[in-house]
Amino acid sequence: MVKAVLRGLAAALVVLSTTATSPAQAAEPLPLPEAVAHLPLGTESRDGYTRSSFRHWNAGDNPTDGCHTRAEVLLHEAVEAPTVGPNCRIEGGRWLSYYDDVSVTSASGLDIDHMVPLAEAWDSGASAWTAQRRERYANDQGQEASLVAVTARSNRSKADQDPAQWLPPGADAHCRYAAEWVATKLRWNLTADEGELAALGELADACPGQTVEYEPAQ
Repeated sequence: MVKAVLRGLAAALVVLSTTATSPAQAAEPLPLPEAVAHLPLGTESRDGYTRSSFRHWNAGDNPTDGCHTRAEVLLHEAVEAPTVGPNCRIEGGRWLSYYDDVSVTSASGLDIDHMVPLAEAWDSGASAWTAQRRERYANDQGQEASLVAVTARSNRSKADQDPAQWLPPGADAHCRYAAEWVATKLRWNLTADEGELAALGELADACPGQTVEYEPAQ
């Protein structure tokens, strides 16, 4: 009888432990200032980084559709659907690059930006990951903020800079950009350095109504 009761209590504790939600595993949107406060402080290091450490683009979320990750993101983000030909050749369509509020009508004029650049991810913790986890990061379509179709000009202006060094040229994009940057770092449990945290704190103060949504990566 006692053993049965103890087993029941243990099972209940397991249920409670698996259903409890911590700030680091947000199920509800967080205000931007609160989300920024959850970012772990870290010291960045680029030792050993090469872009090839992050395999991309791979076969995407649907390996049977003949489209790699870049093409799948383009198809998902199109505001006017393109036509898709053999070998996932994309023609026509229209996209809106939110970094600079530019409408683009040719897929070749777009880059797929890693919201937190690969080099920045390496600096912030990805250097310790397995090659498989880095590949999942580089092709992450599990959260819309992770990969974004933007003009090649804006993406190359950003390069591998964090928000202390670069923000989208369109001021109206700053609040969304800060939220998506923070969401990506929280999703992948990446750290932020002091300058980055200070810049994000200033953005949070300027964006009182902005919220952050994310799910921890598996």
